[in-house]
Amino acid sequence: MLYERLVRPLLFKFGGADPEDAHERTMRALGIVSRSPRLREAVLGFNARACPTTVFGVKFPNPVGLAAGMDKDGRALAAWPALGFGFVEVGTVTWRPQPGNPRPRLYRLPESRALINRMGFNNRGAVALAARLADGARPGVPLGISLGKSKVTPLEEAVGDYLASLRVLYEFGDYFAVNVSSPNTPGLRGLQDAGQLRTLLGALREETERLAATTPGGNGRPKPVLVKIAPDLDDKAVADVIEVCGETGVAGLIATNTTLSRDGVAESDRPRSVEPGGLSGRPLGARARQVVAFAHRESGGRLPIIGVGGIDTPDDAARMFDAGASLVQLYTGFIYSGPSLPRRIALAARGAASRPGTPTGDDHRA
Repeated sequence: MLYERLVRPLLFKFGGADPEDAHERTMRALGIVSRSPRLREAVLGFNARACPTTVFGVKFPNPVGLAAGMDKDGRALAAWPALGFGFVEVGTVTWRPQPGNPRPRLYRLPESRALINRMGFNNRGAVALAARLADGARPGVPLGISLGKSKVTPLEEAVGDYLASLRVLYEFGDYFAVNVSSPNTPGLRGLQDAGQLRTLLGALREETERLAATTPGGNGRPKPVLVKIAPDLDDKAVADVIEVCGETGVAGLIATNTTLSRDGVAESDRPRSVEPGGLSGRPLGARARQVVAFAHRESGGRLPIIGVGGIDTPDDAARMFDAGASLVQLYTGFIYSGPSLPRRIALAARGAASRPGTPTGDDHRA
């Protein structure tokens, strides 16, 4: 493919010694495209409505989403559907603006088609994102908002921190993802423990009910809350999370975040793989599917799952759907396989759904 043979090598070579520079250049370019309907049509021009499906009460034009982390501050929202994404998740956003961890904090493992990041939730804060969205920045497809804890907020005050972000962003999101699984904020993964998670998710669900009743233009139905988990949890811990989801009325699971494991990294990438941070990309694929399959079985198929991790071909996405995912998300695979990946997956999903005997999106993924 042209992207992998020519565009990606040039982007990696001239994007700067720090991969974050290439990311920033890409975001600036997509921000320009996002603000121009004519440019979006000329440069991208894909109709995202390839395989409609309804999951946790939200109608998606196709089941392929942009994972949190790519467009943290919602800078290029209108560009993503033109690339084929059926939904967009922004963030992770925190209540307090924060610069994240010192740079460099993003590393490529090219032979492994993987990344290591220790970004640390760098973002302009929930209030700034709310202002951008209030000013008309919308993707035109369902918008998820990933919420995280501010680094300066003590763990015992995490509930109030998440609630503050939820309140200012509630009117803009179609669903909210509770990120308690990033390895790059000290202590954050402790919130996956059943007791702390129950307190946090219960408070957020209770607040969505209050906001649904008081937000102008709302229909009185609380917006879905999902929880994003780490691939490093064992089966018992995942089962505990699912039990808490059932107790608190959480609408779904996002599986998975990045991993601390370095299993599957190519030998040539080993020297760089010692960098601390979360690993994403192809080496994570098998473990992400295992977590999705276990969660699907453990919940009896009643808890919708967004599968993310190691998806860089349509076949990878198909395996994730077969494992039990209702939707999938891309990040690292999008970087390595290029801008055609979301539309190729969406079209493959449409082809699979149209085959005789295959359930429709609403039947299979609702």
